[in-house]
Amino acid sequence: MVYIRRLGHKMLRKKRTYFSLAFLLFLIYSYDFMELRMSNGAMERLLSENPFGYEATVGFYETPERKVRYLEVGNDSLPLIVFIHGAPSSSSFWKTFLQDSSLLSKAKLMAVDRPGYGYSGYGKVETSVAKQANYIASILEQKRAQHTSIVVHGSSYGGTVAARLAMDHPELVDGLLLQSASVMPGREKTYQFSHITEHWLLRWALPGSIHVANLEKLSHKVELDAMSNLWNKIRSASIILHGDADPLIYPENATYASERLKNASFSELIMVPGRKHDLLWTKRELLVNSLEKLLDITTNKLSISQEAY
Repeated sequence: MVYIRRLGHKMLRKKRTYFSLAFLLFLIYSYDFMELRMSNGAMERLLSENPFGYEATVGFYETPERKVRYLEVGNDSLPLIVFIHGAPSSSSFWKTFLQDSSLLSKAKLMAVDRPGYGYSGYGKVETSVAKQANYIASILEQKRAQHTSIVVHGSSYGGTVAARLAMDHPELVDGLLLQSASVMPGREKTYQFSHITEHWLLRWALPGSIHVANLEKLSHKVELDAMSNLWNKIRSASIILHGDADPLIYPENATYASERLKNASFSELIMVPGRKHDLLWTKRELLVNSLEKLLDITTNKLSISQEAY
């Protein structure tokens, strides 16, 4: 009887695993088709519908190994805000922020397709965070002279890249917003299917964005370990936002970053009570306010000792 019960439990666990995997793949394909990529023309048309009459443009930074797409809308004479997405995602994920009239009145807005996502070599992974940051730095080097300040907003895995960008290129980043950012080695949720679905028998079934996200996830601890001694290089005014109930990127990531921003010109940690990995949807006003605060600080409109929010 004991053997039969154990066998029954084992079969039930297998059924649950197979069901979970099948459901996951369904969600993956649905998400991949519905959200992850918008064409150049579609994004230009969408973002050009703004009250200021700004014409949105799509640009590419190209090397022999990689083409990186970025979207821009706004006035060149204003500061620049750069949005870096998580995984899996693309620049189109930021479309509501790129349409925000309050932000557009204060800054030019840019969103980048990280390597492997959107139209930056879709499905072709780049696990080196330093290389990802360098691609974005090359774009910002072309824009630096046009803008009085540059503020970078990194979400989730995009926060990893944003932090590395501020470490390796402090001259390009005046303000840094790390939102739900994965920055502490080993302190994030890794699902078993990330390992299972990278088996060669299953890899073919994955959409390109999920394959890239899986490989980034599996290499993430090594990449974060390589960054652990570079935090003192960050000079930018920095704000860290994190949900204190985040089950994916654990809240310790926020305190880890806050404790290491010793040389930042300004540093603020905001733990949002009861919130999970959902600040982009549930606390958008807080994100916009934080970006505007960094704009004020980096353009000398607000004393860094002043508590404005």
